[in-house]
Amino acid sequence: MKKNKENKEIKQKEKKEKSFQKIGNNLKKKWLINGTKTIILVAIIIAIYIGINILLEKIVLPEIDTTQNKIYSLSQESKDKLGNMDKDINITLINFSNYTSIVNFVERYVELNNHIKIEKVDDLSARADLMQKYSLDATDSLIIVKSGETEKTLTESDLYTYDYSTYEEIDTTEEAITNAIINVTTEEKPKIYFMTNHIGYDTQYFSTIMGVMENEANEVETIDILANNGIPEDCDCLVISTLKEDITEQEKDKIIDYIKNGGEMLLMCGPNIMNTKLSNFQKVLDEYGITMDNGVVFEGNTANMMSGYPDFIIEKTESTSLTEKLNMDMSVCFVDAGKITFNEDKAEELGVEFEPLVTTSEKAFVRTNLDQTSPNKTSQDGEEESCNISAIATKTIEEGKTSKLIIFGNELFAMDMQVQINNYNMLTVNLYNNRDLVLNSVAYLTERENTITIRKNYDTVEYTVSEQQNVIIMAIIFILPFIIIIAGIVVWQVRRRKK
Repeated sequence: MKKNKENKEIKQKEKKEKSFQKIGNNLKKKWLINGTKTIILVAIIIAIYIGINILLEKIVLPEIDTTQNKIYSLSQESKDKLGNMDKDINITLINFSNYTSIVNFVERYVELNNHIKIEKVDDLSARADLMQKYSLDATDSLIIVKSGETEKTLTESDLYTYDYSTYEEIDTTEEAITNAIINVTTEEKPKIYFMTNHIGYDTQYFSTIMGVMENEANEVETIDILANNGIPEDCDCLVISTLKEDITEQEKDKIIDYIKNGGEMLLMCGPNIMNTKLSNFQKVLDEYGITMDNGVVFEGNTANMMSGYPDFIIEKTESTSLTEKLNMDMSVCFVDAGKITFNEDKAEELGVEFEPLVTTSEKAFVRTNLDQTSPNKTSQDGEEESCNISAIATKTIEEGKTSKLIIFGNELFAMDMQVQINNYNMLTVNLYNNRDLVLNSVAYLTERENTITIRKNYDTVEYTVSEQQNVIIMAIIFILPFIIIIAGIVVWQVRRRKK
């Protein structure tokens, strides 16, 4: 009996061991199978990861610019001008490693056209050749745009400007670089001549505007028409500013011949406040049916004048053939402007079409007696009316041949004349979009629509919370997480007790 019991226990033990062995074998098989699947799955994931990285290294994905003004993207104008350019361009960035936004933006040009290359020089001390050639110190920064033997240099100050009317910093990086590329790749540059004789202000007062004209791929020179015995054949635009005396009969004939040959002119002529006889010059204006009044235009609407200065007229340019392709609203500030009158009755006879470019409000008036010191209209002033102070006149010479004229009833707005505004000493050429208006006028007259004027605002706003808002924010940061933790502990205890 005892022996049978022992045999029975031995059999049960063996049976248990076999069961455990069977379970162990099954677990090993399942682990092996599942482990193999896991290893294969991990291997697949790693392979996919490596494959995606290799693919991304070969593919350049376009960056998405979500800013309102597209400040990190090239404009369509730059893409149109440079996208199909077939000349090699090298852009050298010297000491711009701390200006990542500028470096990243310049790299957009490389993505646009494979003829454009970038060289970064972050240690100028190792490039004695550049330091000597461009007279640089080791810490100076410079951008060099070069094509063949032609090059253009840009400093950091060329990439920004400041609008003292809105107190905003305006980014001109794209404008400067795109126009520099156009400059070094343009073989034939338009010739702009400034007339030097008989003018009231020496051309040195137009140094800034002449300089930026050259920066936009123009050749700028001065000319004495009488001494030169005429206007050169290569003149693409003749610039005449306010006269202090009349031109000669010979000069008048030479200018009219220039007009009849399809010549283009930019006139910056303020009012003839000295009542100087300008009969010969008026005959030039008669070719376009234009007359300049003698008085100074005063603005009667405070919204259209510099604070306290009704002769500082602030207006927006109207929609014309000059402005229709611009991507910016242009406000200008004319100083002591004159009224421009069109001879509408003779327009058809002269073959002239007029386009007002800048006009005043209907509360403007003309003042001829400048001894008057009142900023408001007096009984001696002209009637209130809207005045044209800038215009475009297109004269048809013959079929397929025209002569275009842009006239400003003002020259001071484009000069290096210093004025004090809100404790700032400024040049009138830098007020509002004065400079841009002159540059775009020259581009229009010389049929140079490939030059561009682009302004992008880097607006930054400092947000200051109120005391109540600060309490709410602090509660969200510190109190809310604490409440969530306490609630979690309470729920856990309740569930634990129910068990």
